[in-house]
Amino acid sequence: MSLLVVGLSHRSAPVSVLERASLSADAKVKLLHDTLAAEPATEATVLATCNRIELYADVDKFHAGVAELSTLLAQHSGVALEELTPYLYVHYEDRAVHHLFSVACGLDSMVVGEGQILGQIKDALALGQELHTAGRLINDLFQQALRVGKRAHSETGIDRAGQSLVTFGLEQLSAGTGLTVDAWAAGKRALVIGAGSMSSLAAATLARAGVAEVVVANRTLERAERLAVILGEKVPARAVPMDSVGSELTRVDVVVSCTGATGLVLAAEDIAAALAGRPAGLSPTPPSPSYRWGDPHPETGAAPRTPLTPSASGAELPGAFGAGEAVPQPATADAAVVARLAEAAARLGRLADAGAARTLADSRTAVDADGCPVEFDVPAGASGRAAIAGVDASSLELHGTWADRAEAAGRGAVRRAGVPQARAAAGGVRLALLDLAMPRDIDAAVHRIPGVRLVDIESLAEASADAPMAADVELVKAIVGDEVAAFGAAQRAAHITPTVVALRAMAAEVVASEVARLDGRLPDLDDRQRAEVTQTVRRVVDKLLHAPTVRVKQLASEPGGAGYADALRELFDLDPETVAAVSRVKNTGPAS
Repeated sequence: MSLLVVGLSHRSAPVSVLERASLSADAKVKLLHDTLAAEPATEATVLATCNRIELYADVDKFHAGVAELSTLLAQHSGVALEELTPYLYVHYEDRAVHHLFSVACGLDSMVVGEGQILGQIKDALALGQELHTAGRLINDLFQQALRVGKRAHSETGIDRAGQSLVTFGLEQLSAGTGLTVDAWAAGKRALVIGAGSMSSLAAATLARAGVAEVVVANRTLERAERLAVILGEKVPARAVPMDSVGSELTRVDVVVSCTGATGLVLAAEDIAAALAGRPAGLSPTPPSPSYRWGDPHPETGAAPRTPLTPSASGAELPGAFGAGEAVPQPATADAAVVARLAEAAARLGRLADAGAARTLADSRTAVDADGCPVEFDVPAGASGRAAIAGVDASSLELHGTWADRAEAAGRGAVRRAGVPQARAAAGGVRLALLDLAMPRDIDAAVHRIPGVRLVDIESLAEASADAPMAADVELVKAIVGDEVAAFGAAQRAAHITPTVVALRAMAAEVVASEVARLDGRLPDLDDRQRAEVTQTVRRVVDKLLHAPTVRVKQLASEPGGAGYADALRELFDLDPETVAAVSRVKNTGPAS
């Protein structure tokens, strides 16, 4: 066995790299075809999930295999090899088996103990079988991984150590409310975007949690309708086409998205527009202060201005939500501040957001204490317009960027502490978003919109970093260790079996040849005598071969025993082509 796995996961790479390196369905197919076309690999399959991409192959050369598989991963993921290499890990032979068995048991998952990975391993095996890239080793390995995973879940309490990514995500959305997921979800309306395995699991989880309605949107309406029919047994459910998502956003409280799209499914503008058009009865809290671009400012009465357009870099600028649409503004900002920000945006080509207007309302002491890189001559106790008097637009933009970074760092610290975002903790969540796609479906910028809480793969990774490990995890590790040893022994024993079969076939030919010679020399033997002589010769040969073949199988099953097959072929001068012919097997069929 020369099993090699090269890959990256949430444990080795940041989410931003995983997001860029994700593989589409077509990319997986091309990757496997190219892997088999490469010289070192004889069979292969790929395991690609939202938080891991791993290429498994049977190779005849370790170093050449690592180089080739790494290059192919970079080529088909679209991430340059020099950028991808620092995040790649490599496992070989028994270590590769141990890694896959650990993955199958949920030990390597973002949420320890989750069982959805078993379905993804089954899909990876099915893909290899469908493309005829999975041979004996890959089939045996992945079939056994499925059995080991099922054993771990049935014989231990690993399920108590964690749950599915969907459940964990819903727990993060409800964190800080003091409610269980069921209590938090009760009576809410939910929109599920996508109808694949993860989206179906999300819809079923929401239905069990007690939501009032589940709406399923998918590019293929038939798949959405099929899922809605299944869900209809537990909760009111309906299917809608993707172009209806915008209108559905105005009616729902929770959105879960997991599609295979390569671009954003929900942009920040979509969410902001949906909240602006949401009927008042659906909002648990009053909307944040806002006004429409082109109208006089509601507080100052300032004259209307022409809306700006988004910058080429995609930064959020006033007017990015479209003319006439409501744009949330900081409570302390006024028209003059926004005008200065707009001036900076037009001249510098980008603007982080109104962070300058927000933070410059603080005193000079607060600014200095926070370490802003821009020096301001802010009079003591000044705020609002007085705080930025005389500040040039360039400095104002730099300060705004600093303010946003500080705010983002604060959000990260809050998430790592397991506490909801400050805005959510204040009880102002009007729309809860769970993004389980890789690459992401929902624009990360939606966290800037008041009343919105977003949980995505990145925030789930941070939240799960300090998740407690159950005692059952140790039991699962022991199961994995035993199963790895047993699989290795079976594979090594199987490796010598063709040689033993070829040896016995050669012995049978010798017996047949000698009996034929005996017939020529003693033609007067009757059938009974000839049969007795033949049986005697066969018994002698079998007894001579029995002990050596049994012993060589035992020795070959031990670590380092692969050389016994070579020794047997040399000692008995066995034809390598005969041994190879015995070794050839067809695919074992669909994954079970």
